Amino acid sequence: MNRGGILEEFKYAFKKQDNSLMQIILFNIAVFVFLNTLGVILWFAGLTEFRPSQCVAGSGDLFCRILHFIELPADPITFITHPWTLITYFFAHVNFFHILFNMLFLYWFGKLIKEFLGDKRIVSLYVLGGLAGGLLYILLYNILPQFEDKVPYTYMLGASAGVFAVVVGAAVFMPNYTLYLMLFGPVRIKYIAIFYILLSFFSIPGANAGGNIAHLGGAAIGYFYIRQLQKGNDHGTWIFSVITMVKSLFIRQPKIKVTYSSGKVKSTTEGVKNKRAKSRLAPNQAEIDAILDKISQSGYESLSKAEKQKLFNASNK
Repeated sequence: MNRGGILEEFKYAFKKQDNSLMQIILFNIAVFVFLNTLGVILWFAGLTEFRPSQCVAGSGDLFCRILHFIELPADPITFITHPWTLITYFFAHVNFFHILFNMLFLYWFGKLIKEFLGDKRIVSLYVLGGLAGGLLYILLYNILPQFEDKVPYTYMLGASAGVFAVVVGAAVFMPNYTLYLMLFGPVRIKYIAIFYILLSFFSIPGANAGGNIAHLGGAAIGYFYIRQLQKGNDHGTWIFSVITMVKSLFIRQPKIKVTYSSGKVKSTTEGVKNKRAKSRLAPNQAEIDAILDKISQSGYESLSKAEKQKLFNASNK
């Protein structure tokens, strides 16, 4: 019997290598549970009405004040004093259906990115999408006259911009990949992405203008990132440099231990053989480009076993 329970399972998920997709999903769920639990506790204590959707800037409600601490404000002056919200907003939800649909789409399309492009590209798309969506939201709210009177009272939260980046990224990389949808049957993912992009664009004049603007920012960065990746440029590498630097502040690095054994010559010989074998399997950029073009035209299923292996090797470089 596992005595550690849910907490141990969470720890295992975050320690497991190449598990970024589930780590992002679990972190979003943990924040959702924390915020809603806090809201209920404050409600029992008579300190809040616990109506997150009705929270406005300057509200005396304690829960609203706490929520504004992690939400992304449209007001640039407020943002300057709360710069961390450009990151915290796309890990926070308070509405059940909001997080449900965001995490479902992230899981479905994130699995495709992980399988064909590697685990790190999920993090790159999610973070870049969240940043781009948040910045576009602030920019347009302070440029377009339609939002002028709403800027001081508008905040945004939710993972939608990052999720849109993953969805569009997957659709750009393999547009003809087919998902089977209830009531609709087989649908190519490029049409799913186009539908949600248009839906967000048409919904900008509605109540969730900021969210729909952020969706478009995430979609744009998803398209740009994958197109650049196909040209050999990975614009998400800096994200892992930052993550590694932050982890080094909290995690003690293991000491290097050097040992000697009588099997040294044998191990060295085997290492050279392994390196030679890997070098024969390592594809060059021209081969990867040809494989990506083949996927775009005929789908992933058209690849040979050798081509799939080369794509897998490239994604883990």
